[in-house]
Amino acid sequence: MLTNVVARQISEWSEASGVDEATLKLAICLLGSFPFNVILKRLPDRNILLKNLFIIGVSSFYLFGVCEIYSGFRTLLISSTFTYLITKYLKSDLMPVINFIFVMGHLAFNHIHLQFFNDYDRNKIDITGAQMVLCMKLTGFAWNVYDGQRPQEELSAQQKAKAVRQHPSLLSFVSYSFFYPSILTGPSFEFRDYEQWLNNEMFSDLPESKKPGRTRKRNIPRSGRVTFYRVLQGIAWLMVWQKGSEFIIPEYAYSEEFSTTKSFIYKIGYLLALSFFYRLKYYAAWTISEASCILTGLGYNGYDKETQTIQWNRVQNIDIFGVETAQNIHHVLSSWNQNTNNWLKNYVYLRVTAKGQKPGFRATLATSLTSAFWHGTRPGYYLTFASGALVQTCGRLYRRNLRPIFLEADGKTAKPSKIVYDVVGFVVTQVTLAYLVQPFYFLDWNQSLQVWGSVYYFVHIGVAITMILFQGPFAKPIIKFLKQYHPKPNDAKLARTESSATLKEEPYNLAYPEAMDLTKTDLKDIASEMDNFKLSMQEWVDKHDPKDEEGKFKEAFKAFKNDIERLKKVAEELTASEKREQTPSSFKKAD
Repeated sequence: MLTNVVARQISEWSEASGVDEATLKLAICLLGSFPFNVILKRLPDRNILLKNLFIIGVSSFYLFGVCEIYSGFRTLLISSTFTYLITKYLKSDLMPVINFIFVMGHLAFNHIHLQFFNDYDRNKIDITGAQMVLCMKLTGFAWNVYDGQRPQEELSAQQKAKAVRQHPSLLSFVSYSFFYPSILTGPSFEFRDYEQWLNNEMFSDLPESKKPGRTRKRNIPRSGRVTFYRVLQGIAWLMVWQKGSEFIIPEYAYSEEFSTTKSFIYKIGYLLALSFFYRLKYYAAWTISEASCILTGLGYNGYDKETQTIQWNRVQNIDIFGVETAQNIHHVLSSWNQNTNNWLKNYVYLRVTAKGQKPGFRATLATSLTSAFWHGTRPGYYLTFASGALVQTCGRLYRRNLRPIFLEADGKTAKPSKIVYDVVGFVVTQVTLAYLVQPFYFLDWNQSLQVWGSVYYFVHIGVAITMILFQGPFAKPIIKFLKQYHPKPNDAKLARTESSATLKEEPYNLAYPEAMDLTKTDLKDIASEMDNFKLSMQEWVDKHDPKDEEGKFKEAFKAFKNDIERLKKVAEELTASEKREQTPSSFKKAD
């Protein structure tokens, strides 16, 4: 069989290259998408059926022929089927919530099963990675369908743009869920964007001169050059990662030799190298998968008339330059896994906030829990998240109290001395990042603490000192002392503007939320917000009669049953028609 031939070939390549089979399979699927994309891009623009069948066919080849993840396919199919059915048949305000609980619960179940009941096999692909991407797509889709049934005046600009007003066909939904360029590694994207790409509405603003083709113009613009540069970059990251594995040994970081015989400076340098080494495979996977989406046209994000250039950043998931040059942890996290941050913002953070109110403690708590369960149940994740939350808070305190010292009176223009602040910020950020990400790689509790202990928990000690300085008993005189060096505009109006600009903080990073700022947190406000939450829940219960909700579930089941009956009837008619065609219409009688 073809699958056996492919499996043997991959095994031989793995032995020859020294790359484990799981990584090799992912690379084949990522790089193998490009020739398929060339075909997909040239299918007739209006033939949506053919596009859907082609996408599903390639995805099936990846899942069964290359990766051999039959049980993994079942996992993805369960979540996809549930979302399709509940969004199509259940016309209730509870629909997106029920879908969210089911899809997230299914993901959490597989995370736990992988951790406690599965033995790690480096030759098998972990399907929870693909399920995490699918989880974002399915939960967002359910909210989009719900928004499509609500009055326009109740929706935000983002909700109007992404609302699904007509439920898609089964084929279009399956091709969206199993879109082969991003099925295993992402990126995630909105169904409305996918639908507009599928029917070519996405390219409505593109001038005719930018459309390829001589006799017959195609809607999808050329993107070969952009794709080529992205792929080259991704392959370069892969090669550096592969070569680096000969010199960077992660297990060495928690060895006795590393802990007892190496100097502190050497250990910090090794952790910096490890941190960069960890990031390389994400850089490679996300860059190549983004390039694949760009080649299909899905990465198209509009035409800039002023510069006469096409924007290709619709599905961007990583800003590598932003990560590597960041001067604070917040900037690092804002540049990392960007689609996850957008998903948490639009479908958790803002969804649990009551209409007319600002997001508060409840929204932050819900987002933190969702982010944690979405990533997994390994102890290392939580060590990194909890420590990262504290580090982000410390960074905010330093930016609030130290950064203005290095700015002119307008609050924007940098003084010559700001170069010192920037360099120190860059060095501290990179060293702190190298420390924080170790548990995210090792995942094990003891190994993570052993690595941190080998460098004397220096980041946690720095966090404790910062909290004492800016939130402890002597915080007020310390802050007052620093503020005397802040610029003081002479003009009263400018002073008010500067004061407002100083107080305005950057938004929280939602994929990796910060810890609470104790100087601004009022437990009474939190209690009040929880009381408001209980009140809003009671109002919802009073407004929605349980019998009406029960009736909606019955109507959904009845509609589903009727569709099944219609399908059975159509199948019976087709079967009967085939039999009639096979039976002679008349027989001659024998003489």
